[in-house]
Amino acid sequence: MRVFALSDIHIDYSENAKWIANLSNAEYQDDVLILAGDVSDIRPLLEWCLSTLTKRFKNVLFVPGNHELWVIREDRNKNSLQKFDDVCEVVKSAGASMQAFHEQGVSIIPLLGWYDYSFGEPSAELKSMWMDYSSCRWPNGLTEQDIAAHFAAFNDERSSTVDNTVITYSHFLPRIDLMPEFIPGTQRVLYPVLGSFQLERQLRKLNPDIHIYGHSHVNRQVKIDGVSYINNAFGYPNETRITSKQLMCIHEC
Repeated sequence: MRVFALSDIHIDYSENAKWIANLSNAEYQDDVLILAGDVSDIRPLLEWCLSTLTKRFKNVLFVPGNHELWVIREDRNKNSLQKFDDVCEVVKSAGASMQAFHEQGVSIIPLLGWYDYSFGEPSAELKSMWMDYSSCRWPNGLTEQDIAAHFAAFNDERSSTVDNTVITYSHFLPRIDLMPEFIPGTQRVLYPVLGSFQLERQLRKLNPDIHIYGHSHVNRQVKIDGVSYINNAFGYPNETRITSKQLMCIHEC
């Protein structure tokens, strides 16, 4: 069994959807795919992608990204927590999973999350440009910190593991130093919405060997304090320098 990682496939772009459709029907039948969010905010596209991947892989493990919770193009009468419930139903009906996976000496644990500004306070520029502010809708005036805490509470239920190798995965970054030093200052305006230190605290309780993340569209593999952090984002079609347009095998047993 091999474990592959991928995130940020954004199949709203036809080139990206074609790549999914062209994956081998035979090569990955004994393997696991970790898909760390940002497939599409359109439910039929998400369902098509997950259903396609569950035919290619033995198991598809998924966490939603921020794009999955957008309600700007469909579900305008719903809030983003209701959209999350709908996404959970789509995942289940497509044969994928958002639950902990235990097989062949490996535990793979999903960690839900959101950003809570622990990476920095958002600037006026960020507030004017970041799509989540206009594309998500939260009930009862919930703040970003409330939203992050809401999703983090799900992770407390996954605090026990039973196997030798532990892999955790999230869409959002668990620590800001995963961003490489070469990122220009003009792009660092995005840092407050990249993730949350709460995710780092939660994954450390699970003592993983590997943590998979997405969201940043900056592919990287780095080991920090015993954990290998890996981002293998597919990214937008024009992102050919900072992303990789291929699967990455992160573990084999």
